[in-house]
Amino acid sequence: MSKNIQINTSPYSYNAVVGEGIFEEQVKEISDSFEGDINFLLVDENVEKYHSEIIDKAFEATGKRFYLMSVPEGEQSKSIDFWTTCVEFLLENGVRRNTPVFVMGGGVTGDVGGFAAASALRGAPLIHIPTTVLAMVDSSIGGKTGVNHSTGKNLIGAFYQPKKVVADIGFLKTLPRNEWTNGLSEILKYGAIERADILDRAQLFLEDDLSPISHENLIELIADCIQIKADIVEKDEFEGNIRAYLNFGHTFAHALEKDCGYQSISHGEAVYLGMLAAIDLSNQLGADLKPDKLLKYRSLYRYRVSKDQLSLEDLMNHMKFDKKRTNQHIRFVLLKEWQSPVLKIVESESAIHQAWQTALQEI
Repeated sequence: MSKNIQINTSPYSYNAVVGEGIFEEQVKEISDSFEGDINFLLVDENVEKYHSEIIDKAFEATGKRFYLMSVPEGEQSKSIDFWTTCVEFLLENGVRRNTPVFVMGGGVTGDVGGFAAASALRGAPLIHIPTTVLAMVDSSIGGKTGVNHSTGKNLIGAFYQPKKVVADIGFLKTLPRNEWTNGLSEILKYGAIERADILDRAQLFLEDDLSPISHENLIELIADCIQIKADIVEKDEFEGNIRAYLNFGHTFAHALEKDCGYQSISHGEAVYLGMLAAIDLSNQLGADLKPDKLLKYRSLYRYRVSKDQLSLEDLMNHMKFDKKRTNQHIRFVLLKEWQSPVLKIVESESAIHQAWQTALQEI
């Protein structure tokens, strides 16, 4: 079983295909569609470690020269220095404007590898092969690429659309449980801002053992999340207005990640707390949202940072440097009600403090 989603953007339309056991045939098909005699692969080091056999087999079957570069795991790879290393790898090995650059891994690999593809020769064909739940439902879709800067996350980058996205759930088998939970946060986000049924369908993540869960249900859930993001990106490719809805919980989350040095809290963990904070802030401003829809997933999150290690003053300062800030006050994605997001500039620092305190109680 596989599902195809068409994503329409200003430069061109491309497909995201979700399925199981589709990796090898897709690599061959994509490689054959380019005239050059080289394929590049930027791959997360753990994906390479667990799946080297299928990777080698797939690229050898193309009959083309194959250059592979391993990307170290962790947010540290989303740096200017490592982006430079990736670009040098492409240029020194003869990348051309008709040479596909396959980027395989989670969000970190996708962001830095995608930015390298966008930069080399002012743009080489990018193929995303997401191997985490989070990358499948979110970061591989929509064309955002980039790296972090000392002043904040994702502050250097480009909007650069891939030629195709291939999400093979077979790669999820080697994913640690906490990485499934990271992806769950973005799935819950789609449920909060767009489709109520997703908040219930995500309950398959609550199973103690994920191996026997329905692959068909998982494929359909991932495909539906991609469809939601695709529909929003099609209407607002460069985040002028409604694309910002996809940042629900993220203004809080990015501040948390920055305060933890991008180490002791993951993106998904931070987004989960950020959504709880955004719900509290929404309620302070007139909504009547019960957080139970999200709190039933709380047991899946294992935080490595304590509330006492975080400073409200520091968190507030980090928020003020977030790239989504439009003026002296902070702009949030809030909910008028479930599935009804709104962009709101909040002037009251005490209300934001209260939202932080409510969310941090869950650590």
